[in-house]
Amino acid sequence: MNAFKRDKKEEEDGGGNPFQNIEKTTVLQEARTFNDTPVNPRKCTQILTKILYLLNQGEQLGTTEATEAFFAMTKLFQSKDVILRRMVYLGIKELSAIAEDVIIVTSSLTKDMTGKEDLYRAAAIRALCSITDVTMLQAIERYMKQAIVDRNAAVSSAALVSSLHLTRIASDVVKRWVNEAQEAVNSDSVMVQYHALGVLYHIRKSDRLAVTKLVAKLTRSFLKSPYAVCMLIRIACKLLEEEDGSDSPLFDFIEVCLRHKSEMVIYEAAHAIVNLRRTTPRELAPAVSVLQLFCSSPKPTLRFAAVRTLNKVAMSHPSAVTACNLDLENLITDSNRSIATLAITTLLKTGAESSVDRLMKQIASFVSEISDEFKIVVVQAIRALCLKFPRKHSVLMNFLSAMLRDEGGLEYKASIADTIITIIEENPEAKETGLAHLCEFIEDCEHTSLAVRILHLLGKEGPRTKQPSRYIRFIYNRVILENAAVRAAAVSAMARFGATCPDLLPNVEVLLARCQMDTDDEVRDRATYYCSILERGDRALAHRYIVEGLQVSISGLERCLHQYSLGSPETPFDMKAVPLAAVPSLAEESAALKPGTGVEGMLISTAAPGSKVVTSASREESYVEKLKAVPELASLGGAPFRSSDPVELTESETEYVVRCVKHVYAEHLVLQFDCLNTLNDQLLENVRVVVEPAEGYQVSQELPCSRLPYGETGSAFVVLRFPEELAATVASFSAVMKFLVKDCDPTTGLPDSEDGYDDEYILEDVDVTLGDQIQKVAKANFGVAWEEAAGSHHELEDTYALSNMGSLEEAVRNITSFLGMQPAERSDKVPEGRSSHTLYLAGVFRGGHDVLVRAKLALAEGVTMQLTVRATDPDIAELVTSAIG
Repeated sequence: MNAFKRDKKEEEDGGGNPFQNIEKTTVLQEARTFNDTPVNPRKCTQILTKILYLLNQGEQLGTTEATEAFFAMTKLFQSKDVILRRMVYLGIKELSAIAEDVIIVTSSLTKDMTGKEDLYRAAAIRALCSITDVTMLQAIERYMKQAIVDRNAAVSSAALVSSLHLTRIASDVVKRWVNEAQEAVNSDSVMVQYHALGVLYHIRKSDRLAVTKLVAKLTRSFLKSPYAVCMLIRIACKLLEEEDGSDSPLFDFIEVCLRHKSEMVIYEAAHAIVNLRRTTPRELAPAVSVLQLFCSSPKPTLRFAAVRTLNKVAMSHPSAVTACNLDLENLITDSNRSIATLAITTLLKTGAESSVDRLMKQIASFVSEISDEFKIVVVQAIRALCLKFPRKHSVLMNFLSAMLRDEGGLEYKASIADTIITIIEENPEAKETGLAHLCEFIEDCEHTSLAVRILHLLGKEGPRTKQPSRYIRFIYNRVILENAAVRAAAVSAMARFGATCPDLLPNVEVLLARCQMDTDDEVRDRATYYCSILERGDRALAHRYIVEGLQVSISGLERCLHQYSLGSPETPFDMKAVPLAAVPSLAEESAALKPGTGVEGMLISTAAPGSKVVTSASREESYVEKLKAVPELASLGGAPFRSSDPVELTESETEYVVRCVKHVYAEHLVLQFDCLNTLNDQLLENVRVVVEPAEGYQVSQELPCSRLPYGETGSAFVVLRFPEELAATVASFSAVMKFLVKDCDPTTGLPDSEDGYDDEYILEDVDVTLGDQIQKVAKANFGVAWEEAAGSHHELEDTYALSNMGSLEEAVRNITSFLGMQPAERSDKVPEGRSSHTLYLAGVFRGGHDVLVRAKLALAEGVTMQLTVRATDPDIAELVTSAIG
């Protein structure tokens, strides 16, 4: 045990990192000490520690360097020093992925694994399994089986966890250890029981019936390990979600766990119930009651867990959390500010409108003491509150503006700005107040990206306020005081005022002329460009090139320009060949200007929570890449005009799951059928989808999926040519999936024989709608675009009785969805108590034809609609009006 002790001199040296300035070359030279006889355990331990430190700091060792160090390290097996031996095991694990011929230490590790020294055995098992490959695994299989049922808990746990890792390379071999794992589940050790359950689940997880039997058996028995019970709850939840219902013995088991003696299990059961997708308020009640009790626990961890979970429940079932409001109010003064923050944000989601003022005062008393992470939680709660109680926007915005002036990082300030932008978008009455707060903020904003976003918003919303001139001063101050990126954004914002507000145009032209003398190229170029457009006095021209701007996909534009540069320069570049960008909301649009827990995770690794926003633009770009990879589709020319959302053509529980994505080109329609084989005893080959084309459509190509193994998704394509008559393009196709079936071994996936048999599977019909052929485009000023279209577009008008719609909101929602166009001027929001409303829609029909729609709605016994369509092509205008009828 002397090796564990530190010298008095070492203790007096104080803290610090003794390995901070070590170099790889020096350490590798020191590793030659491993060859000395006799071995110096203390010195060798220090050198091994340095090697492991370098590897964990990301230092890269070459194959030769790692191999030399590894073989020198094997000489240390002759030492009996416990600390050194355990360091050797760690070194073997770290170097095994880099060095060559590491298999040479197998016999030494096997000897330690089966020896009598318990301190060696567990670590030796872990090291041995890290260097073992499939061919060598059978040689140690007998020892692994014995280790799994070993009486020493550390050895058994090491064998079980190593088995989990081995399932990645040799799952078939590990499946043979199921009896030993089953025996380990009955162990008295809480960790062995937990790891054994994990191994059993991984062995059987592809067989739903086997998992169901395992859970049914263990729920009837008494598991001693709270960790194992927590895992069993998670497995039961996965089965419950697949069963599509909570009325089952599994749910009863989870509910019984709410009365378990372990607090860990009680919380896991409550957490599981509130996170089930289809939980009703009645089923939530016992879980909420348990969390309510935890709120008054003396343990801060339990209080934090309870209030955090209740905070999440309040998002979907605020009424269920109302009973806890008194307990949550007691937590507002909690010494742990994280708990207090979550408590008050939960109250904000569940409280009444009358309590908002009081709660905001309580937040103000401690908001400066909490971290940015929890300040963001507060901001998100305020956002939800603003949407819930629009009349309280003044109080809440004043609070947000005060938070903007406090110290904080970019993410925190951006969350406040996004919240104010959302309030402006959803509540027209709050627009001027919100813009005023943002104007004050950019006077002292130190984050360039945030200032650019706010300037963009001012340029978009400021010209449509009652007094647009009040914002010019704030914008021009940025030109005088800020860096080049902010100055360029300010120039663009000012130009929008000039293009939209004729009264301000002379003043804006003077300010832009001054900007033409800026020291930065980008600022000068923008100012010159905008000045040259505004001086022409053509309002339509200014609207098209300043207010609207390009609405194309940036990555698509880059791709098309690259292809154009490779071709003939004599041919003019066609902007219609560039795919349009998907239209974001106002908040997403501003955010776009920024610069560039499962069962398995519970056992092996814990991933940090994070969020990734996937926009439709990125989705369509992924489709472009997938279509480019199919040579037969190259003749269609470039990227599709529009790609639809996936449409399910089968039930999710069926043996074959098929989804369809419709890719629309100028003259062709490509149907992409993503097929998933859920049968582990079948291999599908030559998978194709046969469609019965509607009248006028012609099938150009059928591209089958050559091979579809179990659990994998493959794609088959059908290319059709659109009918010449536009009215016939809105149609429905019947579809049948045809394929060759080969029976195969469920464990290996290899077919039993080369012979197969033909089979087919009937799918749901594929509908091609008007919305599939229209891409949404945003119109910053619909009124100007509508007036401009009066002289150049074809117009059709008709009146309809929408008798099956009971409200204006329903009518607006259905019309917008059916036409697949983008609402403008926030006309998709119907003010409360209105009996009439006008909906403005904008889009581009395939082939690059602009379409504008004005729908005047009136509510009486039903909804009456007067529809006016303006389009560059008369046939498209007729198609839109006839599609509604």
